[in-house]
Amino acid sequence: MIQASNVSVSLDALLPENASLRRREVARALGVRPAMVTEIALLKRSVDARKKAQVHGVVTVAVALAGDAAPSPARGVTVRPYEPTAPLKVPSIGPAEPRPLVVGTGPAGLFCALYLARAGLRPLVVERGAAVDERVLAVGAFAAGGSLDTITNIQFGEGGAGTFSDGKLNTGIKSPHIRHVLEAFVEAGAPADILVDAKPHIGTDLLVGVVRRLREAIIAAGGEVRFRTRLTDLRVEEGRVVGATLTDEATGAETDVPTGAVVLACGHSARDTFALVRDRGFALERKPFAVGVRIEHPQALVNRSQYGSAAGHPALGAADYKLAVKTADGRGVYSFCMCPGGEVVAAASEEGGLCVNGMSRHARDGANANAALLVEVRPDDLPGDDPLEGVAFQRALERAAFAAGQGAAEGGRAPYTAPAQTVGDFLGGTAPSPSALVEPTYPRGVAWCDLRDCLPPLVTDALAEALPLLDRKLAGFAHPGAVMTAVEARSSSPVRLVRDGRFQAQRAEGAAGDPAADAASGLYPCGEGAGYAGGIMSAAVDGLRVAEAVAAAYREGAR
Repeated sequence: MIQASNVSVSLDALLPENASLRRREVARALGVRPAMVTEIALLKRSVDARKKAQVHGVVTVAVALAGDAAPSPARGVTVRPYEPTAPLKVPSIGPAEPRPLVVGTGPAGLFCALYLARAGLRPLVVERGAAVDERVLAVGAFAAGGSLDTITNIQFGEGGAGTFSDGKLNTGIKSPHIRHVLEAFVEAGAPADILVDAKPHIGTDLLVGVVRRLREAIIAAGGEVRFRTRLTDLRVEEGRVVGATLTDEATGAETDVPTGAVVLACGHSARDTFALVRDRGFALERKPFAVGVRIEHPQALVNRSQYGSAAGHPALGAADYKLAVKTADGRGVYSFCMCPGGEVVAAASEEGGLCVNGMSRHARDGANANAALLVEVRPDDLPGDDPLEGVAFQRALERAAFAAGQGAAEGGRAPYTAPAQTVGDFLGGTAPSPSALVEPTYPRGVAWCDLRDCLPPLVTDALAEALPLLDRKLAGFAHPGAVMTAVEARSSSPVRLVRDGRFQAQRAEGAAGDPAADAASGLYPCGEGAGYAGGIMSAAVDGLRVAEAVAAAYREGAR
């Protein structure tokens, strides 16, 4: 078979029910008669909307041609021999003592644990929050106005923060593991479309079942999973982690477990875990992160801006966007985690701190589009030299947003009411009013106020400068009635747990009991919380890379 890439097709040809039309258009692009195409398989599909009057599909296909038919591809179409992706190779190591410990069940932890379980290493997997079905109930109760569960919420629990998101799987990284992750998701019940879509997504409603089945696969392969169990200490001997203390969140009971490796896949909100790692003598460093707001528009506005007259075609669905500009002083302002047809969610995990995020269901059929609108925060923007200063910065913004939301109206509002402002009022400096283009979707209600009361000038000045620039890239982005809801502070980790070429944590300079520089620590920082990923896909890929390193250490007896 041959692989034909960059083949332009009509939007109708992208629809699954129009396979024969797609065959004809691919044959035309290859310069052969349709009858000469004996087999065709769709490998990748995307939409080219750069020219709004000529929105069309672009596909990559594997094609078998009859007899001695020779393609004469159209301009821009590339043809090469088809080579299927090699399957993931997992070594067979067998049980070993002490077994590895995986902390966290976000994408990084789940994929790391699944690999280690299939290698026969029987990992112990711990998660401070609840299993995903119980977690759905806790998140729903909080959204409906109930009390915050600081253990199980949008940040903590099986599946990680990405479970309550758009379930977006596109990424900027390059790795053969991307295909392996996609195949594992499909094996766990995700739609097969993610294998071919250029911008794959699952949606929060389907992710719940996918996450549950990934956990079941870990257990079936010999792993053990404990929920509402938090890592509260590390036992370090001569610079190497040899054990961990686990605390039952329900009873407070502590258990000491020996381990040959600890994988820290704890997510970007496990602030106490960052402090524990620092206190046990391991190196942390500041890294750039970003904070801002969630901005909401009518999805129909985004569709028209992106697709022009083609908006509404069944092959297109809800349009997305990815925007970025720089202010005059070079500070980046950009959209992140755009949720077509989605909603803004209550993402707090600490009492007295308010933060927001966004999510979409698989159908992306909500009336609003939302995205994080973020301002770059650089390490040198923060005072002092504490590597956890970024955590303090995030926490201060969340507390300010909580206070602004609760106290904006006379007599106060219910806790976790979010501060919000229209773009027009924000840019015009006028009194806050609810004259919005959209109905805000934040579930616990919004308080109309001046966002400058809860966000620092570093953020608000950059947003004010960037909004008109972003409007030039997406017509209507700075519509006066668009709504901004604060505060989006958990888009990424503000800290990196320093690791070496073996994926193991490095000791801090001058740490007590500091071993030789090349000694293995047995502690494996992993995923987004550790500072090595930025979304579901990159976190899952990092989980596999770390799992390979852990398995190699066990195989070589370097425990």
